[in-house]
Amino acid sequence: MIGRSEDPNPLRNEVFTRVFDEHWAAVRHHIEGVVAAEEEVTELVSEVFLFAWSRLRPARPPGRVWLLRAADRRLRTRPGRVSTPHSALDAVHTGLRGDDGVPGLVDRVEVVRALGVLTPPQRRIIMLTYWDGLAVGEIAELLRASESRVRKTLSRAQERLRAELGLEGLITGDD
Repeated sequence: MIGRSEDPNPLRNEVFTRVFDEHWAAVRHHIEGVVAAEEEVTELVSEVFLFAWSRLRPARPPGRVWLLRAADRRLRTRPGRVSTPHSALDAVHTGLRGDDGVPGLVDRVEVVRALGVLTPPQRRIIMLTYWDGLAVGEIAELLRASESRVRKTLSRAQERLRAELGLEGLITGDD
C-alpha cells in the first residue's frame, strides 16, 4: 500500500514540475490577453495545467504550443464575453509603431477600432504575434496552418492596421 507521503511516480512529478516552471508564465500571459479578472485568470491557468497533468507522458512532455492550444480550448468554453485587456492592446500598439515610433501617436481606442476591421484570423495572428510574442512557426503550429499562410495573413493584417491607424509612412519593416 502506498501512503500519502510516498511518491508513486517521481519521474512524472519531476517532468511536470519542469513543464510547469518553463511554461507557467507564458500560459498565464496568453490567458491575460483575453481575460481581465485576476481570479478567473488564475482559475483558467490552473485548469490548463490540471489538464496537462492528466495527459502527461513523461517521455513526451507538452511544450508551450500544446499548452497554449489547451488554454485556447478552455477559453472558448468559458461563459461570458471575450474582451481584450488594455495591456494586450498596448502590446499591439507598441508592436505596430515599432521601437522608433512616436509615443502616444495613436491611442487605445484607435487600436481597438483598427483591430475591429480585421478578419478574426488576422486579429488572432496579430495578438499571437504582439501579445504572446510567438514566431511565425509557432503560430503556424498552434493554429495548425502553414507558415506561409500565417506569414501572409500577418503581413496583410499589419498593412491593414497601419493603414487604419495612419502609420504607413512611419514604419520601415517588421520582423
